[in-house]
Amino acid sequence: MTGHRAATGKCMVHTQSATRSAPVRRAAHTVRAEVAWGARALRRAWRSPGRERNIVIQSGKAALAAILAWLAAAWLLPNAFALMAPWVAVVLVQSTVYRSVWQGLQQTLAITTGTVLAAALGIPFGHPVLVMIVVLPLTTLVGNWPRFGNQGIYAATAALFTLVPGQATLDSTVSRLLAALLGTAIGIAVNALVLPPSHLRSAREAVDAAVREAREVITDLADGLDEPWEYDRVSTWHERTRRLPRAINSGQSAIDWSRESLWFNPDRRRRAEAARQSDKYGEALATLEEVSDRLQGLTRTLVEAADENDEEIPRPDHAVTRPYSAFLRKVADALDAYGRSTTGDAPEAARRELREAIAEARDTQEEVRTEISRYVESTPENAHLTVFGPLMAEARRLAGALATSDAASKDSREDSSRT
Repeated sequence: MTGHRAATGKCMVHTQSATRSAPVRRAAHTVRAEVAWGARALRRAWRSPGRERNIVIQSGKAALAAILAWLAAAWLLPNAFALMAPWVAVVLVQSTVYRSVWQGLQQTLAITTGTVLAAALGIPFGHPVLVMIVVLPLTTLVGNWPRFGNQGIYAATAALFTLVPGQATLDSTVSRLLAALLGTAIGIAVNALVLPPSHLRSAREAVDAAVREAREVITDLADGLDEPWEYDRVSTWHERTRRLPRAINSGQSAIDWSRESLWFNPDRRRRAEAARQSDKYGEALATLEEVSDRLQGLTRTLVEAADENDEEIPRPDHAVTRPYSAFLRKVADALDAYGRSTTGDAPEAARRELREAIAEARDTQEEVRTEISRYVESTPENAHLTVFGPLMAEARRLAGALATSDAASKDSREDSSRT
């Protein structure tokens, strides 16, 4: 009995110890995972350009701006007020030069408002605590003014900087404002002159992702039409086509971000190149939007045909879906070439491939039209028109969307000029 109790006691102690150590192990595992993630991000930043490298560069620039602002303020102003300059400079190394300038103006206005309000009450009344009771609610309220943007909080913090050291004076107020202006100027200058940020790569990657998603949807649809397909599978295709606009919208947001990074960017060569590329990417997204609309119409027709509860709409025969599947594969090839003509390293070769793929798609489209006509003529039911009519129309529009794209039309114009 005694031995049993001892064993039971040891088991309970072991269980309690394990229970207490479980959170520690989970925390240790989380820390190791985060450290590993950080190490991978640093390796990516070292090996190739991208988001991680941009973050490292901007972090280094923020530190540089803070150090320069601190040194300049310590040299030009009394040491007691030097902290204001790096405090302002470090947060103004933003993702674009335009944001640095705009937020610098907003922050300066907010800091000036808070400092002046605190000084206006602190100088005549003297007692900092009593002044805080009045000034802090006021500056917090004023900080919600839309003109301040997300910089309104600096009105209240600037008031604190003015009142916490003690009696506010005119000299200390002027020194703090000068330090803030100095920090603003240095923060904006460092962001604009030291490797000014440009987000053209993110726009290119977003367009690549949108093209890849659309191509995968078309390829999956082509493969599926070669096999027996049911309502659930067709519904999945339709849902995927409905999600395509999200990828296109993400691409448009990236292009807008890229264009914003050009504003106030002093690098004229990069600015001109980025503007040209952004326009090209915007045209690509417009083409993808047209392709997305056509795919949604196509899959909607297939969903209606696959609905077993709707006996009035027939399912397309394999004699029609086989050439239609081949047509979609040619469209996927054309879309792949179109993407490479827009974002790839060899656009001229990709444009030639695009023109060839469009020509092959049109040939296959003609085969689809022939098979549909033959099938409809051999089947008296007019209900087939509700399926084959939209299928043929979407095939024509799909090929037309890529044929009228900037890359294809440019290639055609160049060939015409040579002849």
